[in-house]
Amino acid sequence: MVVSTTQIGLPLFVLGQSKDPHSERGVDCPGELPPASDPALVQRARRAKAALGDRLFVLGHHYQRDEVIQFADVTGDSFKLAREAAARPDAEFVVFCGVHFMAESADILTGDHQKVVLPDLAAGCSMADMATFDQVEECWEVLEDAGIAGVTVPVTYMNSSADIKAFCGRNGGAVCTSSNAKRALTWAFEQGEKVLFLPDQHLGRNTAVLELGLSLSDCVVYNPHRPNGGLTEAQLRDAKIILWKGHCSVHGRFTAESVDDVRERVPGVNVLVHPECRHEVVTKADYVGSTEYIIKRLQEAPAGSSWAIGTELNLVKRLATMFPDKNVSFLDKTVCYCSTMNRIDLPHLVWALESLAAGTLVNQITVDEDTTHWAKVALDRMLALP
Repeated sequence: MVVSTTQIGLPLFVLGQSKDPHSERGVDCPGELPPASDPALVQRARRAKAALGDRLFVLGHHYQRDEVIQFADVTGDSFKLAREAAARPDAEFVVFCGVHFMAESADILTGDHQKVVLPDLAAGCSMADMATFDQVEECWEVLEDAGIAGVTVPVTYMNSSADIKAFCGRNGGAVCTSSNAKRALTWAFEQGEKVLFLPDQHLGRNTAVLELGLSLSDCVVYNPHRPNGGLTEAQLRDAKIILWKGHCSVHGRFTAESVDDVRERVPGVNVLVHPECRHEVVTKADYVGSTEYIIKRLQEAPAGSSWAIGTELNLVKRLATMFPDKNVSFLDKTVCYCSTMNRIDLPHLVWALESLAAGTLVNQITVDEDTTHWAKVALDRMLALP
């Protein structure tokens, strides 16, 4: 089965409560999925991986569950993993234990001879799905009608589809990560007067206000579900940064009250959050940074220190295990996994690996040539940032 990224607009049914074969692409596997109760799953995964040998390279995102991450050759954030895959040209199969846009990025950066596989095609990203190509094209037309498209530079977060990355490449824009968003926005403002930031409004707002010194009034939010984004031409012309109305379903759960509550419960606690969190959460936190920053901050923290971390729960639990000399807790009282990331479970991984070992290519992610070209233009602009 080969999945082309020309299929766009893919709403997901959370926790598999319903299914639509035209939208949720990974509901069914073309073969028999082993039951989660099979006690031999770990041994089966090890055996299939050993049979594939150097032909296989397994990537595991930080938010992945432990039962899967144990089989990863490399762990990291989405862009790091895509680059690691590109640095392994001898690997015929790249199995990406992450979500759909990450596998797309790996296909863009790897060689034509390499096959990128996503164990469960329903492992999407709600944030990435909040900005479809048609919606962004319509937004650009609104900016053209307002007379500002020519002075606006589109910048998309890595957590976006290949189509959106390609849109930015075609229109003089770039991609950014949570680590280099400040550099990317600084570059964009050197190219034009305004920035269209996709698809995470919180990362865009936090970077613009807290790192570039813009005011909240310099930011407007474009809602793709309202006529003209719900904005007047005057609002668009006055804005410095036009934020897409998108967010991370995990990081968007944290509230200012979560921060206040943990400070009351844990004396001397350090609050460490991801910049995808809401502005009011970030401004109340002690430290803000990317996933890699969060891990590094914990590594360097003194023994006995207390940390409340606002990011995906699988990672927080793993950090608590990695650093038993520190008191590591989840920022919110409510359990919050990334439900789509958790679609990659051990049965799906075993099925994918055993299929490959048997000579059957499954769940290949491919990005068409034109989209690949322009998405890589946007990625290369990011890589060229000073």
